[in-house]
Amino acid sequence: MKKTTFLLLLSFFSTITFFAQQKQKDSIVAKPLNEVIVIGKKTKLYQKQSKPLATIDEYLQQSSKVEMIKRGGYAWEPILNSMATERTLVTIDGMRIFGACTDKMDPITSYVEVSNLAEATVVSGQEGGCHGATIGGAIDLKKNQSNFSNLGWNTNLNAGYESNSNQKIIGSAVSFVDKSFYIDTDFMFRKAANYFAGNNKEIQFSQFQKLNISASSGVRLDADKMVKASVIYDKATDVGYPALPMDVSLAKALITSLSYEYAPTGVTLQSWESKLYYNTITHTMDDTKRPEVPIHMDMPGWSDTYGMYSKAKGIFGAHHFTADVSSFYNRSVAEMTMYPNDPNENLMFMYTWPDVRTLYYGLFLEDNLVFNANSSLLFTASLAGHTNKVASQFGLESLQIFYPKMDAVNKRILGSFSSKYSYAKNGFEYGLGFGFGERAPAVSEGYGFYLFNSFDGYDYIGNPNLANEQSLESSLSFGYSKSKWSSKVSATFFHVSNYIVGVPDAKLIPMTIGANGVKIYKALDYATIFNIDLNLEYQILESLQWQSQLVYAYGKDSNNRNLPFISPFSYSSAFNYLKNRVSASIAIVGNATQSQFSPYYGENETPDYAIINTSVGYSFYVEKNKWNVRAGVENVFDTYYSTFSSWNNIPSQGRNFVLNLNFGF
Repeated sequence: MKKTTFLLLLSFFSTITFFAQQKQKDSIVAKPLNEVIVIGKKTKLYQKQSKPLATIDEYLQQSSKVEMIKRGGYAWEPILNSMATERTLVTIDGMRIFGACTDKMDPITSYVEVSNLAEATVVSGQEGGCHGATIGGAIDLKKNQSNFSNLGWNTNLNAGYESNSNQKIIGSAVSFVDKSFYIDTDFMFRKAANYFAGNNKEIQFSQFQKLNISASSGVRLDADKMVKASVIYDKATDVGYPALPMDVSLAKALITSLSYEYAPTGVTLQSWESKLYYNTITHTMDDTKRPEVPIHMDMPGWSDTYGMYSKAKGIFGAHHFTADVSSFYNRSVAEMTMYPNDPNENLMFMYTWPDVRTLYYGLFLEDNLVFNANSSLLFTASLAGHTNKVASQFGLESLQIFYPKMDAVNKRILGSFSSKYSYAKNGFEYGLGFGFGERAPAVSEGYGFYLFNSFDGYDYIGNPNLANEQSLESSLSFGYSKSKWSSKVSATFFHVSNYIVGVPDAKLIPMTIGANGVKIYKALDYATIFNIDLNLEYQILESLQWQSQLVYAYGKDSNNRNLPFISPFSYSSAFNYLKNRVSASIAIVGNATQSQFSPYYGENETPDYAIINTSVGYSFYVEKNKWNVRAGVENVFDTYYSTFSSWNNIPSQGRNFVLNLNFGF
């Protein structure tokens, strides 16, 4: 059935292409853009952002579609369309990267810095399938890149301080550009002590230290040909996770790529980029600094990924097309060694990820069919092969205790398609979309071995026999903008079949001391997720703007239980002032009581909260060198609160005085 549906889709796709060739349409159309969050060095960015040296996590929270699971003061896990990272994709310049932590302490966003990124593109549902199979959508973090117009040297120095956690930030960015060559280098260092929640309550084990170094270079071979190379080295040490039973002594990543770009002019093919990349991540969980540990454990993990993609974009008549061929090979392994308190007892060792090798290869097609200057129809389709192999014989035999007939190799076919109609005229904008997608189980879901989840208190065991998780989605958006006013409401609905969750198995005995039991990953019949958001802007005066955002989500499984980490009604409202060299902002952020919580999945009720943030900035010149100063106060009234996405109700930061400095020459 799936293969037949996909073949019909391709036939339909081809038929439209054939008939569109018979009559040329006006290809100039205002295609609705994906949500883009500006991060890096843009014109007057220091004036537009209340906290220029914020973490990537804080920038992503500006999106109405992104929330963050907080396990401490560092490395928050992004939730996109109310779905965590198993059901979404996070890439860096299109590169697939996989964390090395079984507890998801190292989301991909933790291995980059604001100073080496330009923007984050947030895409919902199957429109995000360009870089792989997804259910909820994708976030692509795009690196800063010099162009060949601003020749010579450019240097920026950054420094910051945050009072709440005594966080110190220092960084620099140096670039050189000539007519056929550029090189960008970037350095950022952060060190923070424990932070304090409202009412001056210290949150133990919330400290962290992080070093990030990156470089990228490009050589212009011809007017339309270029070779690029990039590298990111990120190392975090002494990272505390107060919401978890363990901390991290080391989280290290090396991310590299080499690409070739061809951009002809005046022909059907507009651009063609081919990239090879490699990344390796090492992650070590550590409990040696925790008091009264029942039994000491070492839990290191490793993830290595080799990948490539080749993406072509062009225009043919009324068609704005993209074709992307991609592949990656990943090795994920994690282990645990337990050290009994009695030195005469033997050490206990097991694989928590049994050296799982994943091979993926896929084709993604996109066609934006332009009807006229006001309307267009976007089609996407993908087909991919996905293979898992358990390379460790010991790990395979461990899982065969639960699955005696389990094979070492598991092959799957993954497909997706979507369509979206867009119309924009006289300030009105409409969008209507439908889609289907599927994904393979994540490594933990398929092959995890006694992974302790401190949120619900259960040990988890993977299930290699899980079927593909499948999603039917629909989206609707409406916007209006005129003169000083703009507004947009958008809604998405997902019906996810074979919804993968952990289900308790009373016959099994937990391995973790004090655990509530053991859960095995199984597929529920389905789950439904609904998200809606409203974004408003009003230009009150030439120098004064008001922005507001309202968000609501709803999620249920097939047993009518609430899904976890579903946002209650949340809101933000801000006044932003910008005139000459002075900028200022004041904002209120909060959410209602989380009444639709899920005890089955480990949640409890989270009360409502509201906090106020404010900041002011000033720019000036000293002998042609530009200085930018930004100061602010977060959580002005020192409110004690936690959010619906705070792991184990870990409280958020209290009052925080922030100072950011930038010096450029």
